[in-house]
Amino acid sequence: MANILDIKQASLPTLDRLNVSLDDEVDACALSQRWFDRFSTGVEAGDVSAILDLFVEDAFWRDIIALTWDFRTFYGVSSLRTLLHDRLESTRITSIKLDAASAQLQKPFPDLAWIQAFFNFETLAGVGSGVVRLVPTANGPWKAHAISTNLESLHGHPELIGPLREQDPNHGKWQEKRRREIECEGPEEQPKVAIIGGGQSGLEIAARLKYLGVKALIVEKEPRVGNLWRKRYEALCLHDTVWYDHMPYLPFPPTWPVYAPAPKLADWLENYAHSLELNVWTSSTVTKATQDADTHQWTLIIKRGDGSERTLLVNHLVFAVGIGGGVMTIPKYPGNEEFRGEIIHSGQFTSGRDYLGKRVVVIGACSSGHDIAKDLCDHDVDVTLFQRSSTYVMSTKNGLSTILGSAYYEGGPPTDLADRITGSYPVYLTKLLHQRIVPYIAEQDKETLDGLRRVGFRLNDGIDGAGFLLLALARADVGASQLLIDGKIKLKNDSQIARFTPTGLEFDNGSTLDADVVVFATGYGDAREPMRALLGDEVGDKLKPVGGLNNEGEMNGVWRDMGVPRIYVMAALCRYHSKHLALQIKAIEEGVFDEKRYSCD
Repeated sequence: MANILDIKQASLPTLDRLNVSLDDEVDACALSQRWFDRFSTGVEAGDVSAILDLFVEDAFWRDIIALTWDFRTFYGVSSLRTLLHDRLESTRITSIKLDAASAQLQKPFPDLAWIQAFFNFETLAGVGSGVVRLVPTANGPWKAHAISTNLESLHGHPELIGPLREQDPNHGKWQEKRRREIECEGPEEQPKVAIIGGGQSGLEIAARLKYLGVKALIVEKEPRVGNLWRKRYEALCLHDTVWYDHMPYLPFPPTWPVYAPAPKLADWLENYAHSLELNVWTSSTVTKATQDADTHQWTLIIKRGDGSERTLLVNHLVFAVGIGGGVMTIPKYPGNEEFRGEIIHSGQFTSGRDYLGKRVVVIGACSSGHDIAKDLCDHDVDVTLFQRSSTYVMSTKNGLSTILGSAYYEGGPPTDLADRITGSYPVYLTKLLHQRIVPYIAEQDKETLDGLRRVGFRLNDGIDGAGFLLLALARADVGASQLLIDGKIKLKNDSQIARFTPTGLEFDNGSTLDADVVVFATGYGDAREPMRALLGDEVGDKLKPVGGLNNEGEMNGVWRDMGVPRIYVMAALCRYHSKHLALQIKAIEEGVFDEKRYSCD
């Protein structure tokens, strides 16, 4: 039996490992064309052995719903053989075409080189795109070390944009038409998909579905779209750059700030829903959801803002309430009830001006904790940051520009192309690259990191030295670190919290800290909690985990099968993957995808 390689033990295909030296002149176009000629011949002939001969032994193949209707990463020739045996014949890959102009020799590091090239193909279901990275070998031919296949569209069901946009000339009845659409009046206006949550992820999956011809209704508990951003602390801004955060169909204008303030984003989301004519019920809540065991349809009871109730029958239910589900996590400590001060979660914090003259302790030293501590300090509030464990810190200037700058930057490639490139990297390959990038970022941030160490702030390099890649929370510093170094934000991290006292906190080493307010910047709970609360324990017990990585390096739960038919979670990387979830739903609606979850184990 062939040896099964462990993806977690993967190594970079360095020139030393490959036992090759690179020629000064590399004809990337000719080499990639030569590889593709053999690849396309092997694929269309169904010759698995011929295909595998074009890959190095420890190759990656990442598939995003093109071959498997799932997010899968296969590692090693033996694993690739299973994928091809299981899916090649039924998928029927044809029309493989290399984009010869895209072939480019890349040297991420002095000892690492590959040819990156883009290609297109068709399957029985639709049209796909791919990226391959070829590396030199000791015996001559260049072979694939990493390949990705990604479903772009379904045959016969293109996006209704550009030349395919709505051509209805009867503008005089637009308002009445929109009213009926929003209110879901009449049999023809009943939604096929209900989306719980009108934040960024909910709006983006609704937009993708709308322009695939699938009617969706967003159910938003707040009275205005974007309110969850309006209600967060005033100092909050996006830590990702504007080029990384564009939304489908309606990118941010070139006047947009690099790091958008939360209130500005809130207004943009409201404008996005209006401009793209998305169907949103605000001040509304799904109070009951039950699924028919045979048809898999959902019966929803929705309470509207005016107190009325509507019952809807939909085919799909999407939860778009974030990875944490909006459930604030506040750890329980002995003595909570004795504390005479105020205990709040970071999600309840608005502004440092609310705490003038008070002593505030912020529990948690990741993004929200740093932002809140800085805001309190900027308002001259006496603030102490309690660091429970070590933190990965990088500056936005050096860290994000290094990590995102190759794809998302001023004058960079079109966003959809940048997404394809980024999505083509398996996580465990990206991890290896980040392990090399992290020391470089640390050197650029040396002054700040050394200053933090001097005041006792505990630092780490991320999980397995990969920086923020595998962390659920990471700190992209925008100013709080210098305040810690200067002593303007006080630091406590020499012992864990033992209990609350009437006047503050007591720690395991016997030390105490007086406080009038304790802010828990401790994140949000399991995304399945609000799902379980609505759907009940019987359904809740069947739900797969949400967030974190599985053994292939793919994120659990989001954008894909949740263990219960026709229920999904939309969160994270939502511009790119909203398209993939919308394609899955459209494929089910059109009978292209029969909901069988293909196994390639």
